[in-house]
Amino acid sequence: MLADDVVFVVGVDTHSETHTLALLDTRTQRTRQNVTIPATRRGYWQALRLARRQAPGKRAWALEGSGSYGAGLARFLRERGEQVLEVERPAREGSRGRLKSDALDAERAARAVLSGTSGSAPRLGCETQALRALLVAREGAVQACTAALNQLHALLVTAPPELRERLQGHTRTALLERCSRLRPGTADWERAALALALRSLARRVHQLQTEADTLEQELTRRIQTLAPELLARPGVGPISAAALLIAWSHPGRLRHEAAFARLAGAAPIPANSGKTHRHRLDRGGDRRL
Repeated sequence: MLADDVVFVVGVDTHSETHTLALLDTRTQRTRQNVTIPATRRGYWQALRLARRQAPGKRAWALEGSGSYGAGLARFLRERGEQVLEVERPAREGSRGRLKSDALDAERAARAVLSGTSGSAPRLGCETQALRALLVAREGAVQACTAALNQLHALLVTAPPELRERLQGHTRTALLERCSRLRPGTADWERAALALALRSLARRVHQLQTEADTLEQELTRRIQTLAPELLARPGVGPISAAALLIAWSHPGRLRHEAAFARLAGAAPIPANSGKTHRHRLDRGGDRRL
C-alpha cells in the first residue's frame, strides 16, 4: 500500500485561482497543516518549499482536477521528481454550503489515495497533451460546422419558392457554392435578408471545414512521428489514434494491458447467476475510448 511507501501525502483541492493543500501524516493519520496558495508558478514553488519543510522524506501528491485546474501544478511537480497521483472529484450530496470546504476536499483527496480507492498517474505527456489541444479544437470546428449546415437547411425549408427551387437538388458542395454567391439586393426585404443569411452560413461552413481539415492534417503529422504503427493498422485514422494516445499519455502511466482495458471500459467482470458463469464488460472508464 502507499502508506507503507511514503511518510506524507499532500492532498490538493484545485481551483482556477487558488489551490488548497492538506499535509497528511501517514503514521498518525492526522493533517499536519492546511494552506492555500495562488495557482501560479510562484504559488507552485511555495507549495513545494512547504512540502520539503513540513513533509520531509518520501511523499506523494494527491491532486483533484489534474487534467484541468491542477494541470499546471501536476506538471510542475513531476518535472521536479515528485510523485503525483490523480484523484477524482467526489460527488456532492446534500447542501453544497454545508459540505463544501476546500481544506476538507484536500484532506479527502489525500485519504482517498491512502485507502487505495483512487490514485492513478495523471495524463502529463507533453506530446499527447498537444494532441489533445488539436483534437479539442477540431471537434469544436466540426460541431460548429454541423450546426451551421443544419441552420442553412432549416432556412431553405421556409425560403420563398423561387429561391428554394433554385437551391434544391444539389450536392452539399454545390449548394454551399451557390449559397456563398448569393447577392442580397434591396428590392425584397425577405429575400434580401434570407440571401444574406444563407451566404453567411455557407461561408461559415467553408471556413470551419478548412479549419477542421487543417487541424486533422496537423494531428496526422504528429501521430506519424509519435506512433506511425497506429495509423498503419486497418480502420485506425488520426482521430481514433489521437484518442488512444491521449488516454495512454506517456510510458509508465498504465501498468499493463489489463489496466488499459479497464480505462477503456473493455475489462471483463464476473456476472454470474446461479450455476451460469459468465462475464460482461465493465462500462466505466473513458466511454469514448
